[in-house]
Amino acid sequence: RSESYVTLALLDAANDRDPVVQEQVRKSILTLGNQQPDKVLSMCQDYLLKHPKLVVGHRVVILQTIELVVKSRTDDISYPKIKSVIQLASDEMTKSKEVVPEWQQAASNILVAVGNKYINDIMEEILGKFQPGVLPHFFVVQTLANLSDSNVYGMVPFLNAIMGTMLPMLGMTKQDNMKWVFSSALCRFSESILEYLANLDKAPDPTVRKDTFSSEIYSAYDILFNSWIQSRESKLRLTVAEALGSMSHLMAHDKLEEQLPKLLPTILGLYKKNSEHYIITKSLCQVLEASVNMGSRVLETQIDGLLLALHQQICSPVDFSNPPTVKNHNEVLRCFTILANTFPDRLMVFVLQRLENSNERNRMGSLAVLRHLINSSTSIMETKKLLILASIRQPLADHSNKVKKRVVQVISAMAHHGYLELEGGDLLVRFIIQHCALPDTYHRPPDPEEVTNEALRSMCDNTLHLFTTTVGRLTDVLWPMLLCYLTPNQYASATTPLCKSLILLANKKRAAQEASFIIDFNAQGVDTHTYGHDVTDEPSPRLRAFPLGHGAPSLSLLNALSPNIHPKAEPLWENEIPKLLSYLEVIVVQGVAMGIGLCASSHLNGTLEKLEEFGKSDAFRKASGIFGLLKDKNDVDVEKMKSTLILCYGYVALHAPEDQLLTRIDSDILQNISKNFNTKHSLSVCLHLFLCVCLSLIHSVGLIAKAVSQSVRKQGFLFSRKQELMGVMMVREYFSLQCFFPQILYSDTFNALHELLRNLLARDLSPDGLQSVFKSWLSSGQDHERERAVKTTAELLQFYLDNLSVKNLVTFHNLGALVGRLAPRCTDPNPEVRRAAIDCIYRLMYIQLRYEGFSLDYKDDSVEGLLDVREKLSNPDHSVLYKTCSELTKIISKRLPQQQLSTLLFMLFDGLVDSQSNCSRASSVILNTLLKNRGAGLQDLVPEMLEVLHNRLQVIGEEQVKVAIGQSILILATQHLQTVVNTLVAYPLPYDSWSCEMWMALGADSTLALQIMEMIIEKLNVMVPYVDKKESMLRPGLTKVATSQPLAMTCALREMMLNGQSADAVAYVFPKLFSSLLVRLGSSVGVQLPKDLNSNNICVSLCCVFRVAVEALRILLGRAQLDAVVKPLDQEGAWDKMKDPQQHTTGVTLLSRAMAKHAGPRLPAIVEGLCPSLCNIYECQRITVTAFFSELLNHHVVTELMILDMLMNNMMERITDTCGTVRMLAVRGLGNIAVGSPEKVNKYAKELLAAMSSGMEEKDDPGKLITLEAMSGMSKILLLENSVLASMGFLLLYGFTQRSIVMFCQENDEIRCASIMLLGNLSKFGSGEPVFKDQIHNVLVSLLLHLSDPNPQVVKACKYSMRICAPIVGSEQISAMFQNHLLEEKGLHYGEFINDLTKYLTGFSFLMSFFLSSGLVMLLQDPDPLVRVKAAEAMGHFH
Repeated sequence: RSESYVTLALLDAANDRDPVVQEQVRKSILTLGNQQPDKVLSMCQDYLLKHPKLVVGHRVVILQTIELVVKSRTDDISYPKIKSVIQLASDEMTKSKEVVPEWQQAASNILVAVGNKYINDIMEEILGKFQPGVLPHFFVVQTLANLSDSNVYGMVPFLNAIMGTMLPMLGMTKQDNMKWVFSSALCRFSESILEYLANLDKAPDPTVRKDTFSSEIYSAYDILFNSWIQSRESKLRLTVAEALGSMSHLMAHDKLEEQLPKLLPTILGLYKKNSEHYIITKSLCQVLEASVNMGSRVLETQIDGLLLALHQQICSPVDFSNPPTVKNHNEVLRCFTILANTFPDRLMVFVLQRLENSNERNRMGSLAVLRHLINSSTSIMETKKLLILASIRQPLADHSNKVKKRVVQVISAMAHHGYLELEGGDLLVRFIIQHCALPDTYHRPPDPEEVTNEALRSMCDNTLHLFTTTVGRLTDVLWPMLLCYLTPNQYASATTPLCKSLILLANKKRAAQEASFIIDFNAQGVDTHTYGHDVTDEPSPRLRAFPLGHGAPSLSLLNALSPNIHPKAEPLWENEIPKLLSYLEVIVVQGVAMGIGLCASSHLNGTLEKLEEFGKSDAFRKASGIFGLLKDKNDVDVEKMKSTLILCYGYVALHAPEDQLLTRIDSDILQNISKNFNTKHSLSVCLHLFLCVCLSLIHSVGLIAKAVSQSVRKQGFLFSRKQELMGVMMVREYFSLQCFFPQILYSDTFNALHELLRNLLARDLSPDGLQSVFKSWLSSGQDHERERAVKTTAELLQFYLDNLSVKNLVTFHNLGALVGRLAPRCTDPNPEVRRAAIDCIYRLMYIQLRYEGFSLDYKDDSVEGLLDVREKLSNPDHSVLYKTCSELTKIISKRLPQQQLSTLLFMLFDGLVDSQSNCSRASSVILNTLLKNRGAGLQDLVPEMLEVLHNRLQVIGEEQVKVAIGQSILILATQHLQTVVNTLVAYPLPYDSWSCEMWMALGADSTLALQIMEMIIEKLNVMVPYVDKKESMLRPGLTKVATSQPLAMTCALREMMLNGQSADAVAYVFPKLFSSLLVRLGSSVGVQLPKDLNSNNICVSLCCVFRVAVEALRILLGRAQLDAVVKPLDQEGAWDKMKDPQQHTTGVTLLSRAMAKHAGPRLPAIVEGLCPSLCNIYECQRITVTAFFSELLNHHVVTELMILDMLMNNMMERITDTCGTVRMLAVRGLGNIAVGSPEKVNKYAKELLAAMSSGMEEKDDPGKLITLEAMSGMSKILLLENSVLASMGFLLLYGFTQRSIVMFCQENDEIRCASIMLLGNLSKFGSGEPVFKDQIHNVLVSLLLHLSDPNPQVVKACKYSMRICAPIVGSEQISAMFQNHLLEEKGLHYGEFINDLTKYLTGFSFLMSFFLSSGLVMLLQDPDPLVRVKAAEAMGHFH
């Protein structure tokens, strides 16, 4: 009875909405059916009979299950049951006169499955519904067709009678679907008969002959051919055609011969009526095969039409992504093969004639057929080889690349079948080589099917390689013939594939020590010039001019041919070839430059544009055309490319039209040469490359000079860049030529320069005039350049001072700029520069005094002090230099007017990036000294100064200077704290590394850092952390978007705390900082960056806002020496959990746990700081703080620190919070008191009981998380031996039990686990109550089921509860089994355990009743598909 009950429940669940459950139900019924097939089949039958209105889907599943049982246990099913199954399937199949495919096909499949063994019984039933004169049901015919497929030997003996009955029905059929099924059946019948006749040795009746069926087949043929094939329905026409093809093999020869003149044209006519051609071609192929097999004479009369139609099909394009078109193509080729066996001559004439057709597709189709015949009909084609060789010459001259591609495929086939060894085969080899030399397709064809020159060339390269490597018979054909093609110009582009093939052939022959490897150039018939024998005397021009890019393969070939060239050729390779390769490279570069120059002769503008475009391009990006040659040659060598580019400009100038050159020489040619030559790293890369660039420059300048000299004869021209060009050449050659310059020439040149500059200055003896003669040489990286520049400046300033006549009081407005340029040079590594720089400043100060009204002979004590400073600068010691630098700054500060201070400061900012580290350090010393002395009055300039310092940090590499900039920021902050903080906070987010360095610098002063931190904390606690915005009109809901200022302040705190010197400040405000950052962290979960940040080129993600808060909190803990807190958080992935909105509270819990264990003394102040946030309007902040407090209650430290009451009161208040998550965390915290402070449970017993009870009855709890915490908390309290709650009334206990059982089927793993654990803990107190015992019996199945739960914690909870509840079950054997096998850490073989338990349960009818009626069957309605699957699986064991 139990098995029946289970099976019935499974049948009810067979149409489950979840396909996985549906499949498991089917498997379980099958499992039961394999054990008791008759019984299960009976129940399936009864179920279908008792539920006549069952939905189709449900009926189908049950019928499919019957089919599976029958298939797997046919031999074990009783014959009466087989008969009843046949009857059922037959009735189900024909119950509805309308065609319901899914239902009736399922019933038909049962009959087919049974028919594999009980064919006679099946036929008895089916033929009862297949009566003469009455049209049968659609699926009766379909079943007969499927039976003939699945049981050939059983069905063929019936087919004669079946077709006899069927024939009259064909004439009665009016509906297309019936015509289709009859046609399909006739096709399957014919195929079955043919298979039967082909395997007579295995057939039960070997006397069956084809003519047994000929009469019926012909009668059916008559109706199908003369009536049905004319149908308007395309699907029907194709099925009829398919049937006619199969039936043709069974028709009497005379009948087929008689029908061929009508049949073949009809089939061919279907091509025009149907878009799908595969079935038609398949049918045609079968008809042709049948005709050829019987030796038809009529076929010859149809050959012309056949060939035309088949040729049209073979010419149709093949879509390889559409399988039917590919199948059709193959079937057409098969038709040609059949015809070739009977009409080889006519077929060959037809195909070869079509090679000359004007239509491209016709030629391609003919070549496809020819290739197929060469490969498939080798014996027949043997006598046609010479004809084919002669005919293939026509397509060799075709202009279409599509046709040429087919020609290459044909030649490849011919090569494998011995055609190329015959006379005329050399022409085919030549064709392949010619197309290895194809030029590129410069204009891409619009036709996607078009074959480009590149594709055809690659195909020919591969074919030639294939000839060499896989067609062994061609070795003696290709060697040494391929050598003939190396020298003619028309094959020049094929040099590389030719060389590679010849190398392979030569190595093969050489390794085999074949005598033919050595070529006898004097032998009769050998053209010595063609084979290149004259290379031993004077190489021919053709051999000398290897095509570009083919040099290496050509030289490799020479190596392979060395014994044929000269006995001493091999040593030549080793010694001379590297030189040849280098020479080739030079020739290539020179050739490219000359070629581009020639382009400029008629296309100057375009050539210059392309050169400039190429010069700006990425040096590693592939270029096209002739410019690609530059890049390909030097793909990883930028300097070589620049050298070649410079040379190109020289040749462009040489070949440019004279009337256009002079207008382009400065702006386009010389400017680009200068741009490519003025690189600072050329010499550092490689001296050899630098010299190459210099040589290209010299060569190019020579060409330009020649071109200009020719052009100026016809027109006037001022060569404005002449001196610059010469200067560039002279300066760059200074390092190698300086030692050869006579000193007198150097002195005269310098004197001339000074004279020139004095004359220029005399024309405008004013501050502006003085500024105009200053150049950038003061900060040059070359010592001699700086020395000359500073000394020249000193000379000019002295000239200015000597000739200055102040008639009116004038402002020396650029004093600050000039001093700012010169002051850093006072610590230059070159002592001459240092002294000259002091002289310059000395003279500038006196010029300022003159402008202030002092006389020429006035001496200022502070300025005169510069002379003492000058003497101290002779000492190279750095400390002395910087001390002296401070003295210099004091003098400058004293004499510099206030209005000049800002200019001086900004010039010093430029000095921070001076090329000389001494000078950049000096700039920082002077800058900081000035800021300390006079920075208080610069408040308006603070934002601008900070911006400049930020920019300078980006390019400064000197660490000491970076430290000095930090000092500058500190000095400004000391003087203008609010301005500095406001300015830095406003910098773009996320802060770049330089903004971070600036904030970090502010942490260096503990007092200042403390002020800034308190200022930021105060603002963070009151600022709006984010705003809710609608992201899109198309998307519902709001998105949290961070407000910029709190985010920036969090970043600022993070950077300041990174400075180790901020430790004292951090320690002082740690509780405030921790509280503020924890709340900030909670406000950052799931918050996006503002859109104005998203527009920057930054890595933006949802966690950016959160990451800043986390990093700040981590750094805070580290700076407070709480590594013991950070370590477990890192190990447990707490930071990642906090980032995830779904796991945020878990991460905060881990943080709270670590703080409770390792930072106890700090907790009271932290808790006090966090309490106000519990009343905040932001849910996220309340969630974070509640989660933190909740976990603190899990630790006894809160009692020791006397903050338990504060925490409990807060949790009680949060029980009524509007946020469900906060309520859940509050319930968790209240439950945690049982673990953290168990002695306090009784104090709060009433409140705890109310909280847990309301938590388990929470209505607004979609995920049942509050219920989960209430159950978990209740379990913790029940575990306390002295708990007041443990002695609560039974009714209260029973209520908790009922609520926990309801939660067994929840999808959430933790809820299931908690509810099961609570049941076990409650059972300790309710074991004596009968009602409680009934509850345990009711849930026993659920507990057993959850023993296989995918969650291991649920499994452990089940084992625990079942052991605790075991005594209540009422069976000592089962109780002992639970106690022995259900240990938490011990593995359990679920299947064996259930089997053993089932044996015990069957001995207790009352238990089995509970088990079946309220257990597994109930679980089949569980909302969780997995539970339903497992219930069905368990029910499968009841056998």
